[in-house]
Amino acid sequence: MGKNIPERRLQMRRKDREITEADRVDEVVRSCDCCRVGFADEGAAYIVPLNFGFSAAGGERIFYFHGAAEGKKMDLIRKNPGVGFELDTGHGLSLSEKGCGCSFRFQSVIGRGKAAVVEDPDEKLAALRILMEHYSGRTDWSFDENVLRHTAVWKLTVEEISCKEHD
Repeated sequence: MGKNIPERRLQMRRKDREITEADRVDEVVRSCDCCRVGFADEGAAYIVPLNFGFSAAGGERIFYFHGAAEGKKMDLIRKNPGVGFELDTGHGLSLSEKGCGCSFRFQSVIGRGKAAVVEDPDEKLAALRILMEHYSGRTDWSFDENVLRHTAVWKLTVEEISCKEHD
């Protein structure tokens, strides 16, 4: 049996659907292919679907992202690093004879954390390898130095997290 995730979990109404085992939460995260990140933008939410890499080590969970070095996301990270995130997978409709009897199977993860631009070249390279491994299963990627210089990498360090499953 794995360890439970830290007490900093977001409150969940349906405790019967909550996943609290850390290894199982991480397994759900790794099964997802899109992480939606919500930024604060002058009193409104700005939500972006992103490819990601994920690391869970030493009790710390970190999402890594890449993209252009300039633009709205980067401006918002610098302005207010507090972000929310959401991932989901395992979708499927369970039909019933009656419309309101139908339900939807899913697994989802939501949370909050702090975003920061990765400046250290070694951490940047490690983050890109984690991201590529997430989608390819490979760890032996090499990167063109010129592309690395022009690619921004940022991370989201998880502060609060909750995981839910409806099957």
